[in-house]
Amino acid sequence: MNANSDVQLPAVSVIMPVLDEERHLRGAVQAILAQEYAGEMEVVIALGPSKDRTDEIAAELVREDPRVHTVPNPTGRTPAALNAAIKASRHPIVVRVDGHGMLSPDYIATAVRLLQETGAQNVGGIMHAEGENDWEHAVAAAMTSKIGVGNAAFHTGGEAQQAETVYLGVFRREALERQGGYNEEFIRAQDWELNFRIREAGGLIWFSPELRVSYRPRPSVKALAKQYKDYGRWRHVVARYHEGSINLRYLAPPTAVLAIAAGVLVGALVTPWGFVVPGGYLAAIVLGSIPAGKGLPLKARLQIPVALATMHMSWGWGFLTSPKSLARKVIASRRPAVVTVD
Repeated sequence: MNANSDVQLPAVSVIMPVLDEERHLRGAVQAILAQEYAGEMEVVIALGPSKDRTDEIAAELVREDPRVHTVPNPTGRTPAALNAAIKASRHPIVVRVDGHGMLSPDYIATAVRLLQETGAQNVGGIMHAEGENDWEHAVAAAMTSKIGVGNAAFHTGGEAQQAETVYLGVFRREALERQGGYNEEFIRAQDWELNFRIREAGGLIWFSPELRVSYRPRPSVKALAKQYKDYGRWRHVVARYHEGSINLRYLAPPTAVLAIAAGVLVGALVTPWGFVVPGGYLAAIVLGSIPAGKGLPLKARLQIPVALATMHMSWGWGFLTSPKSLARKVIASRRPAVVTVD
């Protein structure tokens, strides 16, 4: 018998924005439906304009289980999908899951308990990257190492504590309603931006290593570079919109890009000593990849420096080249563009 079966638990709505997720969608939804949670639950999938079999798989899931529903997201943008799914959902606890994220079996039960124990408005845990081939194993190692992502607890783990932001998130619906949902201006970094607004309003964001979501890394160097360039671009948008929201961890990648570029330029035009900077960076990521790759096959370990450099340089370049036009509307009004959550 489930330990929660004799306890009145709040009903939960799981919202999932998806686009071109035929590879992982069925497994992600099955992991939700198999949760060890005695409370009522529904799954709302917001369907973007996919080019693969995502819509077909989603329709199959709806037919197979009455707890699964779909809503359209014609823009294909993640924050619009999240707002559409929130509006179509109906329960007091809202759990965000991505189409390539796999919840651990007790994820929802643990999150609901943590909300009750801490009084937080949003709780989240570890983004546990797991690969399915040598390249993805290398990216997963890079994404869970301090040399890859600094001291971000939701990547590397740590003690349960108050946090600036968390991965995905399990929210009290009232917090989402109070903030008007996700800001649809933020194609990326919408989680960070929403959590900032919740904290500014006095709400608590709580990280716990008890919460764990398996994450599938991008399948190629090109896809990883685009992902991290977008992260950098949109994190700069958040910094422009919310003054004082930046810290040294976010400035490290753009600083590295500038230092390496300057070193190469000085080395080529002035003195070979300029190459010390890019050479030092290369040595650092090679040495840092050794502990990060412990236990992995040789082919995966050899690709970790490539993954690290791709993440750092792409994030830094995206941050440095983030156009002000991305934030033009929010800067002009200083108010988020949001939808009403019913």
